[in-house]
Amino acid sequence: MSKCEQQQRDKEKEEENKMEILLELNMKQKLATRLCILIFGSLVFAFFCSDSALASLTLGALMALTLRSPTNIYALAMTCRRDLLAFHRFVALNFYLLRKDRKGCTVAHCFEEVALQQPSKTCFIMDDRRLSFGEALLYSQKVAGYFQQRGLQRGDCVALLMETRVEYTCIWMGLSQLGVVTALINSHLRGDSLLHCIRVAKAAALIVGAELADVLAAMPSLDIPIYQFTDQEQHQLLPGATELSNALNAQTPLPLSRSLECSARDKLLYVYTSGTTGLPKAAVITNLRFLFMSAGTFYMLGLNRDDVVYNPLPLYHTAGGIVGVGNALLNGSTVVLRKKFSASNFWSDCSKNNCSVAQYIGELCRYLLATPYAKAGQQSQQPQHQLRLMYGNGLRPQIWTQFVTRFGIPQIGEIYGATEGNSNLINITNRIGAIGFVPVFGRKLYPVQILRCDELTGEPLRDAKGHCMRCAPGEAGLLVGQVDARRAVSAFHGYADKEASEQKLLRNVYTKDDCYFNSGDMVVCDILGFFYFKDRTGDTFRWRGENVATQEVEAIITNCIGLNDCVVYGVQIPHVEGKAGMAAIVDPSRKVDIDYLSIVIRGSLPPYARPLFIRLMDEIPRTATFKLKKRELALEGYDLDRVSDIIYYLNRDGVYRELSAEQYKSLQAGTAGL
Repeated sequence: MSKCEQQQRDKEKEEENKMEILLELNMKQKLATRLCILIFGSLVFAFFCSDSALASLTLGALMALTLRSPTNIYALAMTCRRDLLAFHRFVALNFYLLRKDRKGCTVAHCFEEVALQQPSKTCFIMDDRRLSFGEALLYSQKVAGYFQQRGLQRGDCVALLMETRVEYTCIWMGLSQLGVVTALINSHLRGDSLLHCIRVAKAAALIVGAELADVLAAMPSLDIPIYQFTDQEQHQLLPGATELSNALNAQTPLPLSRSLECSARDKLLYVYTSGTTGLPKAAVITNLRFLFMSAGTFYMLGLNRDDVVYNPLPLYHTAGGIVGVGNALLNGSTVVLRKKFSASNFWSDCSKNNCSVAQYIGELCRYLLATPYAKAGQQSQQPQHQLRLMYGNGLRPQIWTQFVTRFGIPQIGEIYGATEGNSNLINITNRIGAIGFVPVFGRKLYPVQILRCDELTGEPLRDAKGHCMRCAPGEAGLLVGQVDARRAVSAFHGYADKEASEQKLLRNVYTKDDCYFNSGDMVVCDILGFFYFKDRTGDTFRWRGENVATQEVEAIITNCIGLNDCVVYGVQIPHVEGKAGMAAIVDPSRKVDIDYLSIVIRGSLPPYARPLFIRLMDEIPRTATFKLKKRELALEGYDLDRVSDIIYYLNRDGVYRELSAEQYKSLQAGTAGL
């Protein structure tokens, strides 16, 4: 390791733990705040209250209250700049949404307006292919004309099963001109999961990319028309399928007409949840919901039309297919696409295309951070880029500072939100680890709340009157958002399955008949109004009478093993109350130093939080949006008859050793002394 590399890594270690959740003021902060209150009060008295006894008494009473508890005054002073900036951008966003809603604008209408203003500007880039705004508009109109002739009508649904390509967005946008809803199918699904997604959307037709034709060939007949898209000259059509690419090239475009009965509140897309547990659910995305998610990011993070946005994320999911491409459709920015994320090509793609903004999701930042440093003698220690902003969701606080320091990212825009949810937050101030904020004195205007709940079940706790209770700063609780169908920022459109939609709602939370969306996430808030993610409800488990938050354990292990994938979950042991911790680590080369890991875990975690088992795997199952699947691993547990991977067991001396058959038998028999 070179001296320069060692210095850089030492610096990153020093920066690593700078995330601070402010829960109370220290003595210095209290004294400084009280001094400012006294100075301000003295000035007010001298200029405005000296001649009035009533005003003097009122001022004295106010000063007495604030001097006794200066926390709110401190929070107001420290966040006023943040809150004024957020207020300005939030008002601009709401005016935009209100204007589009009243005019009945759909996404197709918005894109047509943008494309006519700049027809020759590049809209989408992928590899060596470029599509201008004018060409994208024309292509979408050809799609509309073609499927209108095939009899599709407003309210019908078409399933789209295709890998990323520049025409992907144009296809569903063309269908939307007819009022047809497009179900964006995960291109990695196979078998029953794929069949479920097509059927739950009640698709009247299916468009499939030639690269995925073999997936359909292995499935039973769908009994719906299949249209096969290919950008290759040589291709094999599925039996009974209609060739689509050449047909669209010869098709007469259908101009977008406002005579079509349409509304900004009409359904636009079905986007499926990741399916970390159970089968995916089809979340309803209306035109107004699309506008809110895309324009919300654009306004709140201060993007502009001249930005070039790098989007290496799949287009069938919210982050890539809505928040990403929405920068082009609604705002006229150029969006650079990539078929599949590549850590080794990320920075070169950004540099080659002069990207000023890039997206991330889930673990992508950790993959980038895990890439090796440039060797001595190469042109640069770190990759060159022109990025001023990276935005997305899921950047772990444990690597936040390391990431921005190593790669020189001026601003991180961390976004919190679910595809179907209304508990949306955004971090616009570079606050390390925060998923967003709500102004301390504006919580009634933006009704996102944290409720006290049972950390194991996720069920809200209620008082004697049956009402839920808010959490105090520093108290972890369930994040919920009030449902108000009249406002785009707080509407909930649910899933295609109405029963699944009802399961995500909490009723009679604070008052009779009120309604809140249950995010299923445990978060904590500080005194400045910043929110921090803690865990998913259900991921927390109980062991030795204590609650164990899996994310905290994962962070310790991940940092120890060099940022490899790690997932922690609870497993049931016969005759023992609660669930024991188990960590699955990706280590195909078996390079993890178990003895060193034992030392780190003993020194970093209390006894109840230390995983009882460690499993080394070649690969951990994950969703297409890089979320690690815990449920499958938890079901397999530590069963030596089902698991072929190496499993280590925490012995009484605090050292992990390979689980023996005798130890396994004693665990099953309840004689292991746990």
